[in-house]
Amino acid sequence: MKFYSTNDASHRVDAKEAIFRGLPADNGLYMPERIAPLPDRFFQDLPDMRFADIGLWVSRQLLGDEIPEVDLRRIVDETLSFPAPVVRLDDQKYILELFHGPSLAFKDFGARFMARLMAYYNDDPQKLTILVATSGDTGGAVAAGFYDTPGIEVVILYPSGKVSDLQEKQLTTLGKNIQAIEINGSFDDCQALVKQAFLDADLRKQMRLSSANSINISRLIPQSFYYFEAYKQLGSAGDPVVFTVPSGNFGNITAGLIARQLGLPVHHFVAATNANDVVPRYLERGEYATAPSVPTLSNAMDVGAPSNFARMTNLYGHVTGKEHPGGDTHDSMKKDISGYAFTDRATEDAVREVKAKYGYTIDPHGAVGYLALSAYQREQPNTRGVILETAHPSKFLPDMKRILDDTIEVPERLQRLSNLEKHATEMNPDYATFRQWLLDSDQLQETTPLLNV
Repeated sequence: MKFYSTNDASHRVDAKEAIFRGLPADNGLYMPERIAPLPDRFFQDLPDMRFADIGLWVSRQLLGDEIPEVDLRRIVDETLSFPAPVVRLDDQKYILELFHGPSLAFKDFGARFMARLMAYYNDDPQKLTILVATSGDTGGAVAAGFYDTPGIEVVILYPSGKVSDLQEKQLTTLGKNIQAIEINGSFDDCQALVKQAFLDADLRKQMRLSSANSINISRLIPQSFYYFEAYKQLGSAGDPVVFTVPSGNFGNITAGLIARQLGLPVHHFVAATNANDVVPRYLERGEYATAPSVPTLSNAMDVGAPSNFARMTNLYGHVTGKEHPGGDTHDSMKKDISGYAFTDRATEDAVREVKAKYGYTIDPHGAVGYLALSAYQREQPNTRGVILETAHPSKFLPDMKRILDDTIEVPERLQRLSNLEKHATEMNPDYATFRQWLLDSDQLQETTPLLNV
């Protein structure tokens, strides 16, 4: 399987190069050259498949035959060592719990898969440095997924004061091959620094760099696994299935769109956002305009320039991401995706409503998804909606306690972080400073581990 750039379809590389480069030199994003539907036999066997069997089928379809099946099966088995259960709220609303992994967030699926793929391919004696920008959960998942991986260093950039305390501890307490930079700015500033580093040809001559954000295709592929797993648990009998996806950088919904192209019979997607409503505005008006991100209660979705929008439009026939998508792309996308945006006050009310009505504790991101699904089902009632619950509510402990006026159960692996000391480098969002830090850091020896995971 070859992978092409969304900015230039003629630029094609193999899976190994796409995974390690992360970002093409033309600032596009890598996409598989073909996304062919899975065979009928797969869907016939789907009701009885293990989660890992689903992952093997899907990853083989998207990666081709570059990795021997025995190795790919091991990678998938190790990735999917925890479940993704569907919880019923009522006959129309379901929750897909994606927080049962090590960092209690959906990004564990992508981070674990990527770490194992990179370890499989990493035959270069030069150290590999993974750069990742996080608005909340990505950093913790990447830190856990790559912790103590030989030959790989991880540098996590996060916006100061804009992640929860426990999310920050997940980024800043591991040590060893994990380093954190606290940026005095927004997530968009963090993401811009990472992208600029990838496009710095001189820097890349001096360092091996790759990305662990959803701009990396290997992070995106495993996120399509759990759409099939959710559909399997629901069963094909009944009303059409709608997936509601709390969205920030839009990698998660892009993975769902890929699952649909692979043949999963998804009726519709609902993109749920907070005040950072760039994509819902595009779906409504056909005009795409990025904006500075706005801090909200659902912080992992605070993205004003979602990278994966280029992949979304590419899936709908927009060939060159350097240009604005045309009307045909917008019309096609709008048929499959509805977009909704909600305030923090509405989000808090939704957390309370879900608890009172269903006895279920939903996190702020899932609550935005609940609001969006409710809005969609008022117009399309004869559907079964699946809300992607992307993080455990205890990761947002102060807000959850305040909203519900109740105690929140905190898993032991989060509890033990609270008393650990934070280790992070503070930095302004200045590329020259960041670049020099990377070069200086590249010369340092590994630090002593602070915590085992």
